[in-house]
Amino acid sequence: MNSMRVSGRKRVKATAILASMVGVSTLVVACGTPSSSGSSLGNGPSHFSWKAAKGQTINVLLNEHPYEQALVQQIPQFEKLTGIRVHYQVVPENSYFTKLSLDLAPRNGQIDVFMDGTYQMWGYATAGYIQNLSTLLAKKGWTSPNYDIKDFITPVLNADRWNLKIGSPAGTGPVWQLPMAWEAYPITYNKVAFKKAGITKVPTTLPQLAADAQKLEGWNGPGSYGIAVRGSRNWGTIHPDYMSLLAAYGGSDFKVSNGHLVSTVNSPAAIQMTKIWINMVRKAGPPNWANQDWYQNQTDLADQKAAMMYDADIIGYWDDVKGADAAAGKLGWFLPPKGPNGMMNSNLWVWSLAMNKYSSHKLASWLFLQWATGKQHDLWGALHKGELVNPARKSVWDNATFKAAMQSTHPGYYSVYKNLTPYTKLDFTPEPDFLNIGTEWAAQLQNIESGKIGVKAGLTQLAQEIDSQVKTLKVTGSGING
Repeated sequence: MNSMRVSGRKRVKATAILASMVGVSTLVVACGTPSSSGSSLGNGPSHFSWKAAKGQTINVLLNEHPYEQALVQQIPQFEKLTGIRVHYQVVPENSYFTKLSLDLAPRNGQIDVFMDGTYQMWGYATAGYIQNLSTLLAKKGWTSPNYDIKDFITPVLNADRWNLKIGSPAGTGPVWQLPMAWEAYPITYNKVAFKKAGITKVPTTLPQLAADAQKLEGWNGPGSYGIAVRGSRNWGTIHPDYMSLLAAYGGSDFKVSNGHLVSTVNSPAAIQMTKIWINMVRKAGPPNWANQDWYQNQTDLADQKAAMMYDADIIGYWDDVKGADAAAGKLGWFLPPKGPNGMMNSNLWVWSLAMNKYSSHKLASWLFLQWATGKQHDLWGALHKGELVNPARKSVWDNATFKAAMQSTHPGYYSVYKNLTPYTKLDFTPEPDFLNIGTEWAAQLQNIESGKIGVKAGLTQLAQEIDSQVKTLKVTGSGING
């Protein structure tokens, strides 16, 4: 992959970015304050036209990802359609949000459009960096009559909505960004491994999953193991399997009490689930679990080290592409474990596109957002090497060509999607300090797994630390659902 592109388009190496950011927090948004100011929308056109901003140039910041690759391949088509020039920069994920935070902090509009994650959006929107897109959706002449916001999968679009009120769940309030594609968290498994271990029925509860993972230890020789789950000291460890299971067990991250958020990470449900989960990690998880991230999960699954993986469904999808790796053609998927009361649940993650509130090219940026998240591009990206899997629009999943392609190349994936989506939702409470709290949560799970502290004592200590962090956050919403 080339590190530079011509005509103002480029990819930037992580080392160059990190070298210029030594000592700078990735959470620059914490220094920001909400603001109602920003660049004016202006009057704009009275009737929608893709040529309404012809001759303008926008700057787009993108995270290095298959979703980004699907987008940049089609940018010349957007430029031809609109007459808008697009300069884009692609940054590796391990430094992407650091650069994005620094680019947004001056409030000078140096970038117009950017990729964003759901959890990061809570901080950026609270700091006043992101344009409220509901105002543009309602603005006469700005939105294509064919855009169809209702075509987005409901929990996916809801993840990009929030009313900025602490205590209110996601899905309330305006749209802050538009979904590109998303992931949920079923189990990906190696069919050969299951056959070797004599497992003929997929597990449906966490204890069953843990027991089967133990049976699969060493299934493919030294270094092979039962189940890949994340364990690195990073907020990313919490949101796939751990948070999905916590909600399935009836647990949550917070409750509202006396006008304040109160941590519930040490609830009886959390303690019950965590004991089983930690035991599974110890007996059947990755050998170097404390350094395990999603990249390593993908590698271990592809190299046939991990018999199962409890992580993003899209990882297994890409690993199962014909000729991609040793596991290709051998992978399958099954629904995540149910909790003690029979509840199934999956958290989700969404990569989206947002607009800088301080952009001087809001009409041009809005046209780009509509095009990049519209039905036509979503379908093209889903069919083109599966780079936009999982597509964010219902119409793509219902498309006969897409359904046939999915069932031909990845049998079983589509049915798991259909059966899991009704039980998929954003399980976290939106609040601007999520990334710091999530990282502390992951660190304490490491302490518990290593035996430094017990499950109940460790989660209680964590709850106290979280409470001290959020005590200054005033609950302004109507209370957390669930």
